[in-house]
Amino acid sequence: MKAIWLILACILICNATVVCAQTSPRIPDPGAYALSLAPDARAGGMGYTGTATNGDANAMFWNPGKLPDAPRSFGVSATYSPWLPSLIDNAWVGYVSGYKKLNKGQVMGASVHYFSQAQMNSPSPSVFAGRDIAFNAAYAKQLGSHFSMGMTLKYLSSSIGSGVINGVVLKTANVVAGDIGAFYRSQSPDVEGAENMNWTVGVSLTNIGPKLNYGGANDYFLPTTLRLGGGFSYTASGQHKLNVAAEAGKLLVPTPVSGRNVNQKPYLEGIIQSFSDAPGGFKEEMQEVVVAMGAEYWYKEQFGLRGGYRTESIDKGGRKFFTVGAGVKFLEHYGLDFAYLIPQGQNTAMKNMYKIGGSVYF
Repeated sequence: MKAIWLILACILICNATVVCAQTSPRIPDPGAYALSLAPDARAGGMGYTGTATNGDANAMFWNPGKLPDAPRSFGVSATYSPWLPSLIDNAWVGYVSGYKKLNKGQVMGASVHYFSQAQMNSPSPSVFAGRDIAFNAAYAKQLGSHFSMGMTLKYLSSSIGSGVINGVVLKTANVVAGDIGAFYRSQSPDVEGAENMNWTVGVSLTNIGPKLNYGGANDYFLPTTLRLGGGFSYTASGQHKLNVAAEAGKLLVPTPVSGRNVNQKPYLEGIIQSFSDAPGGFKEEMQEVVVAMGAEYWYKEQFGLRGGYRTESIDKGGRKFFTVGAGVKFLEHYGLDFAYLIPQGQNTAMKNMYKIGGSVYF
């Protein structure tokens, strides 16, 4: 069973030229990794940054604390993205999210995050056919003029396939998990109001919950992730706006150790010890930190261009890529966004990946 999941993890979360060659034996391998797949096209164009950018309809994936910062009183967004199309047939990620602002700075949000792996280019594709679906509900509140917090409760149903493998009957894993996040914005307009500058800070802890079991004796940790980010926004003459953001994220999952089943740890113990359990010490712990950065430019809040970069250590998966994207707003209430991923290196499974989404705000 462990071997089956490791193969699937290689396909789903890693650069094929690095991971499938097994250059490192200590790559954390949680279950339901689809929960960590950035779903929206805006963040997808900005190097997969979203923890500290200004709020929008996709805020609750990155940081539910951003929901009070979202525009207007109601918003809905939907995004589609094929997943590893050069390696897997008909695999895709879908995300639908929305929010409604209430009185006294309160916001309610809901979303559905869906990952479908229909078929792999393999002699036995049915072994790997599976899907993850998460139903999420969020609540956030403005706690001051600059600070807000939020939390999300999610129900996850995760499957890595069906059938019997080595005598183990594969089954669907079902768990309840949660997220928590905080967001801070500082705003400093100039005297004449022709310019506007502000900076933001965001922190989130996502996918906190019990372990998954797909059949057999082994359990697998959720992809619990800690993210910390910061951003800066500058508007000039009311026509030109530049947003810049950067963040760091770390999977709070035990580091694999040869000859030991680290997934036997209780999940809270595993989360806490993930800060210091790497056999290589502090240096290896820092290798498990993923860094992302991005920027977007808007002209008259109608036409936007985006770019970004994401990197991680080659010893922990080696996924490094640039992103580009664009956005357009029209008829006052509607928007379209597109993002394209440009992987570093050759013969990578991450080529030809894109995101396309639409949004409505009232």
